[in-house]
Amino acid sequence: MKSATIGSLSPEYVLLGMLAQNPAHGYELHQRLSRDLNQVWHLSQSQIYNILNRLENQDDIRGTILEQDKLPDKRYFELTQSGNDRYKQWLLAPSRTTVRAIRVEFTTRLYFAVAQDVRIAQKIVEGQIAETQQGLKRLINQQALIPDDQIFNKLGLDLRIRQIKSILEWLESILVSVEARVDL
Repeated sequence: MKSATIGSLSPEYVLLGMLAQNPAHGYELHQRLSRDLNQVWHLSQSQIYNILNRLENQDDIRGTILEQDKLPDKRYFELTQSGNDRYKQWLLAPSRTTVRAIRVEFTTRLYFAVAQDVRIAQKIVEGQIAETQQGLKRLINQQALIPDDQIFNKLGLDLRIRQIKSILEWLESILVSVEARVDL
């Protein structure tokens, strides 16, 4: 049975999440991203504006011009219903079982979930643990099928398995922290 992950490491979702919190213009989004998620996402201001244009063309966001006295006009963006639906679907789906997907996508989901409702964060962490456990089982089964004479394939897969085991420990520690906040 295939899992229900939305395997996208697209920075579109981080911008949709920020706009789900409140409308903003491109420079504000860049500042927030740099301040709050600079160890996760590395986007230039021009990349952010390109993504905003793409999201607007897809009807996920709507831009509104705000005129300012003696300053250049600002373009504020807000989510449309389709953008909000897309964001919510992404928020609740676990990430694929790869180091990069968990580091980037899961961490981003957790950032938004904690800000929204710690119970949602708990659900997201639990879902990611379950998905990661299934992914680990798949890797272990795959490793068992590699012939003994393919030492470098075995070594490569062994490293991935060890990384995923480490990630599972990390996820379990996050769950303990999140659950402590739920009980407050």
